[in-house]
Amino acid sequence: MSHAQQQPALSPNLSAIQLRLRNFPISFFAVILGMAGSSIAFQRAERILGLPFSLSGIVLVVALSLFALFGVIYTTKLLRFPDAVKHEFTHPIRINFFPTISISLLLFSVAFLEVQHDISRYLWIIGVIVHTLFTLGILSVWMQHSMFQIQHSNPSWFIPVVGNMIVPIAGVEHFHSDISWFYFSVGLIFWIALFSIFFNRIIFHAPLADRMIPTLFIMIAPPAIGFIAYVKLMSHDVSGFVLDGFAKSLYSFALFLFILLVAQYRQFLKIQFYLSWWAYSFPVAALTIATIFMYSKTKLAFHQGLGYVLLALLSLLILTLLGLTLRAVGKKEICVEE
Repeated sequence: MSHAQQQPALSPNLSAIQLRLRNFPISFFAVILGMAGSSIAFQRAERILGLPFSLSGIVLVVALSLFALFGVIYTTKLLRFPDAVKHEFTHPIRINFFPTISISLLLFSVAFLEVQHDISRYLWIIGVIVHTLFTLGILSVWMQHSMFQIQHSNPSWFIPVVGNMIVPIAGVEHFHSDISWFYFSVGLIFWIALFSIFFNRIIFHAPLADRMIPTLFIMIAPPAIGFIAYVKLMSHDVSGFVLDGFAKSLYSFALFLFILLVAQYRQFLKIQFYLSWWAYSFPVAALTIATIFMYSKTKLAFHQGLGYVLLALLSLLILTLLGLTLRAVGKKEICVEE
């Protein structure tokens, strides 16, 4: 293990609560991605599919509350244990979860588009600034590193750069579309590059560790988000835009990856619960939103039915993850030394 990966030495005088605070992982913010994504999925289902009941507001409040709670806890960790935060930011895997904070803000911006436009704009501005800083910082670490090895590669590496593709979804409503095209391009090109690197890794090198297997679902998010962002951009710039081949290809590839991963269900069922299970949630939410968005453009019964199926699956998934997480917290299996 390299020096950058070694956990700083623990003080023997730390209480149990202090130890749990010190071990509070940045990856906890992945919970917010799943909750915020679910809120947006329910919003779209209520408006486009005519869902007969409304849950989006409740899910959004829960997501905002958890974001505030995790923000307070992690800020306290930063102030009390800056060495532990530094360790996470130099860790070859955990570093990729820091942008989940800025992506959460961007998702909240999307959710507030239909609730309060001004709040959405402010959240978008803050989210873009923070995400830009994280993208530049993490790419700099990647380029100047002395610790990364091929076995460190996993789908969480998509998070820092591919998160840029979320920017246009609300961005086209707030500022000139050229800003959104800039971020979309960054995310798209890096997605292609990182996807190639990761596929090389899983084919020719050692398999993923059990706790990282759920991150395979992250592969679904880039093409699903890319589809939504691309259609938003083209619809804004081109009057009367209809779905073109590129948009359909992005959506179809996201759907194919979902089918491919579902076909590997035995691999996912055999692993015990880790916090990384939340990696299932946001990609499924992204595909659900993309499918409902596709239905709004095509009006095909297939997309309508698939949208309902995915929404039901997403609801069951979120409830299951919340239950398992609360149980793990109660049994003190989370926020412990790894």
